[in-house]
Amino acid sequence: MNESDKRAAALAAIEEVRPGMVVGLGTGSTAAFAIAALGERRLDIRAVPTSLASAALARAAGIALIDLPAQIDLTIDGADEIDSRFRAIKGAGGAMLREKVVASASIRMIVIADSSKRVDTIGVAPIPVEVLPFAQAFVAARLAALGGTVTPRTGFVSDQANPILDCRFPPDVDHALLAAHIAQIPGALGHGLFLSEVSAVYIAENGVVTRLERGRTAD
Repeated sequence: MNESDKRAAALAAIEEVRPGMVVGLGTGSTAAFAIAALGERRLDIRAVPTSLASAALARAAGIALIDLPAQIDLTIDGADEIDSRFRAIKGAGGAMLREKVVASASIRMIVIADSSKRVDTIGVAPIPVEVLPFAQAFVAARLAALGGTVTPRTGFVSDQANPILDCRFPPDVDHALLAAHIAQIPGALGHGLFLSEVSAVYIAENGVVTRLERGRTAD
């Protein structure tokens, strides 16, 4: 992981933020650079954090926080993996449930990352699933029946106090079908497959940032 590249991607992405916007703040080390940089710019914005950790960072940076509104102008977040079809896996930090809600409320979602997160096709990183504690064993069995190798994330609960199951599936799995199947499991509260939410990606490699826009060529 290249910390300078993470920061470069974050700095490029926040140029899309304008005064008066409602901004979704992602979770993780790359998103933290964006939060800090937004604080330094002192823009008149309001923000919705995707985790308690990001909320604390935003308060420390002097960014005004609000509850989730019906619509968010722009969300900036990281990813565990992102491919050329703008499909991402998120949730290594365990915040994917709130991240999915915020992304779904957003007019535009930007992923920021260093080049190590760019892959030909998603699926190397595990897909996290947040579950109702009461239903953990049941959900794990259903995920295994879908072809997953399921590993409970030990010593960790989400900000909602729920356990996380990290799941690995065969590389040729149909991710869209898998996402639909997971969503239908009672007790599965959210998963880390972001297949249609991402509008653009800022990827930094050796200090050079490339912007990839869904439906357009790279800048």
